[in-house]
Amino acid sequence: MLEEKVKLIYNSAKSEMSAAIDSKSLYDLKVKFIGKSGELSLIMKEMGSLPKEERPGFGKVVNKYKKELEAIYESCEQKLKNKELENKLSSDTLDLTLPGPYQPVGSVHPIPLVIDEIVDILARLGYSVRTGPLIEKDWYNFEALNIPADHPARDEQDTFYMKPGYVLRTQTSPVQIHTLEKEELPLRVLSPGSVFRSDSDISHSPNFHQIEGLLVDEKVSMADLKGTINFFVKEFFDSSIKIRFRPSFFPFTEPSAEVDCSCPICKSKGCRMCKNTGWIEIGGCGLVNPKVLKSANVDPDKWQGFAFGFGIERMAIIKYGVSDIRLFSDNNSFFLKQFV
Repeated sequence: MLEEKVKLIYNSAKSEMSAAIDSKSLYDLKVKFIGKSGELSLIMKEMGSLPKEERPGFGKVVNKYKKELEAIYESCEQKLKNKELENKLSSDTLDLTLPGPYQPVGSVHPIPLVIDEIVDILARLGYSVRTGPLIEKDWYNFEALNIPADHPARDEQDTFYMKPGYVLRTQTSPVQIHTLEKEELPLRVLSPGSVFRSDSDISHSPNFHQIEGLLVDEKVSMADLKGTINFFVKEFFDSSIKIRFRPSFFPFTEPSAEVDCSCPICKSKGCRMCKNTGWIEIGGCGLVNPKVLKSANVDPDKWQGFAFGFGIERMAIIKYGVSDIRLFSDNNSFFLKQFV
């Protein structure tokens, strides 16, 4: 009795599936007959009324019809899809005179844009790029740069410490040590890249970018350094821009100086960007400390050098008049499309 009922369900399902006019109605039939709550699934619940010895045979019959219906469904589905595609191709037309869909135009982000420009300018003076790891050994990030354990820069409020002996680099200066250890002298290198410090506000970001330059030769002076920076600033901003050095202190250079340039925005007349002074601080520089050369196994009696560094975001802020450093990482298309 149950087997006859299963056969009736099978014949009915086969007939209705073959007559289905579209994919949706065919799928509905699949659910109706062979779905989890379909008629074939429900009839399995009636198997308990059969003698134990007949149950295995009945289960095989139901599974056989279910597999056949699944095959019929797949065949009908493919036929309907082919028919629907043919109807679509025959009814759709292509108007070649219509304008194409709008494709938004991307642009180079201002950070790599500024890095590339700085590298292009200094490449004319013989500088080439070197890179290094973002996670640095304490030795390369601090000790080799003459920054002892009790220096304020080592405080946890400024540095992201990883496992013992490793930090997220706070500057790109470690690249200079790696280069001095591996390459022959003399050399002129640039080290652009991401750096990390525990600081965040309208003018500071925990992840920002620097570019540092290093020149090592047998005879190097502050005059060479000032000439290099003067050339760079005039090429990057404007030929009318002036620079000045202010005495400062950095553990890795001696003597050291802060670099200011006349404000490119107000032309030294005074504005919000330069805080009405007519000058903007753009970076630091100095002659390489002999202790740093010794850390890299370089003889300071034979070789001398100078180093300089600029914050990329700061240079971009000055060059393009950006009001908030956080705009560089907000992924705001209205901001970024200005640099197309």
